[in-house]
Amino acid sequence: MKQLKLGNLAAIAAGACISGIGINAFNIANRLTEGGVAGAAILLKLAFGWDPGLVTLIVNLPLLALSWRLLGGQSLFFTIWGTLCFSAALSAFGWVRYPTQDPLVAALLAGCVAGTGFGIVFRFGGTTGGVDIIARIFRKYRGWRIGRIILAGDLIVIGASLFFLDTRQAVYTLVAIFVGVRIVDLVLQAGYSMRSAIIISDQYEKIAASIMEEMDRGVTMLESRGAYTRKPGKALYVVVNAAEAVPLRNLVLSYDRNAFFSIFDAGQVIGKGFRISQ
Repeated sequence: MKQLKLGNLAAIAAGACISGIGINAFNIANRLTEGGVAGAAILLKLAFGWDPGLVTLIVNLPLLALSWRLLGGQSLFFTIWGTLCFSAALSAFGWVRYPTQDPLVAALLAGCVAGTGFGIVFRFGGTTGGVDIIARIFRKYRGWRIGRIILAGDLIVIGASLFFLDTRQAVYTLVAIFVGVRIVDLVLQAGYSMRSAIIISDQYEKIAASIMEEMDRGVTMLESRGAYTRKPGKALYVVVNAAEAVPLRNLVLSYDRNAFFSIFDAGQVIGKGFRISQ
């Protein structure tokens, strides 16, 4: 378990560095923004020369504190780590610049590099804070959809960018964001595809409660009986998206290292909280 966490921390740090390099080299160098808090930090860098890493950290600190109080959970540790690494990378790689004459090329490179980094961060259970934290809070207490909140945050930043950038740069920013989202999906292995999990553990009550509280996912308890031992028990069935598969595995192992569980692809999921076709 300790090695697993160290591996996750290293991968999240690497992904944050890749994103930091991409944003500095292509977004800032070519006057393109980004979505969410990172986009706001880029705008302040372009307008006033402020350090985007420091701005990102300052904005995220109260959000992390709010998340700690309202959400809690062990996955928040990876979020804090991812946020710190991303902020540090933005500052550390501020000297990396790759200006291009073609803004479309800049947008494509920005989306590919930053998207790869973010995808790695998400793949190993972390986030880079910002709007993602706000979205999770509103989902828990208001039932709002995470995707829509994140999209709204991106649109607000892009709208604000029109005061600092021309329309052409704002359009190419949209291209960069679109490419980045698609790259994140690829890194997450068909990002929006779903995973089904069957979990068998003596700690099923604690695991089920933690999945519902920390991951905001429903859990079904199935009656089970060991064929050899004839021992009755409960099997947990849960459906998560691809980005949540690793956090789910980590959560189960944190309660029972001897748990038996299987995570497999779910070709189609129909029901509350899921689209008809995944």
